[in-house]
Amino acid sequence: MATLKRRRSENVEGDFYVDSSCIDCDTCRWMAPSVFHQDGDQSAVYHQPETEEERQAAVEALLSCPTASIGTVEPPSDIKKIQQEFPLPVADNVYHCGYHAESSFGAASYLIRREDGNILVDSPRFAAPLVKRLEALGGVRYLYLTHRDDVADHQKFHDRFGCDRILHEDDITNNTSDVEIPLSGSEPVQLAPDLFIIPVPGHTRGHTVLLYNNKFLFSGDHLAWSPNLQHLFAFRRLCWYCWEKQIESMRELANYSFEWVLPGHGRRFHSDRKTIAQQMQQCVAWMEQNC
Repeated sequence: MATLKRRRSENVEGDFYVDSSCIDCDTCRWMAPSVFHQDGDQSAVYHQPETEEERQAAVEALLSCPTASIGTVEPPSDIKKIQQEFPLPVADNVYHCGYHAESSFGAASYLIRREDGNILVDSPRFAAPLVKRLEALGGVRYLYLTHRDDVADHQKFHDRFGCDRILHEDDITNNTSDVEIPLSGSEPVQLAPDLFIIPVPGHTRGHTVLLYNNKFLFSGDHLAWSPNLQHLFAFRRLCWYCWEKQIESMRELANYSFEWVLPGHGRRFHSDRKTIAQQMQQCVAWMEQNC
């Protein structure tokens, strides 16, 4: 829990602040960019919320912070109301779960609402307000895990909802040894007419991505938008398995068409299919230059 005695001096004066327990996961900066920014190797408040929209985004970031490093001088009176807003709409029937987990270094998790059963993409923190909301929205049929790093509280979600967990066998560890649907091989898997799982080894050996409705790509730690580079990219410094394999995987992924990139780590990206296709080629070219 954030404490005033650990409040970073880099915060501007006012109600909201970030304390020194921040792990620089970037969650608050992309959820409430008009309030939080990077200062050194941590986040800080550079602008206190002034509008209702800014305040709501700041409280949403507070609730989502994986290390509870965001605090307010005065207890937020609207926090229970804003808790009921989660999961947060992204587009169509796709939602951002919030409540990021420290064990996944703040990775984002998403909910897909479907008549054939809801899907949780990677695991958020097992927080009571979120769990109650998921129950109200129809529960969880599948818990799809892109890779070994962002599994967080998968066991608790399985125990609560009886959901089948999906993870490639090359990324299974002792912590995930009892997943219900282990994937294998390098060929894409059609889980359902609207769900296509594509192996993309590189970041980890068993990393996969999920293409939903040929529109939403849940990319885990394989692909994200870089605000600095201003194009889609992959994490070169954080490639744990093989950069050359990740380049190959990215070339294959560039053959698919989609409109959204929803990563676990990194920034989202949304555009028309032609622009996405161009961005994918730019991403591959950048990766090849950074071997």
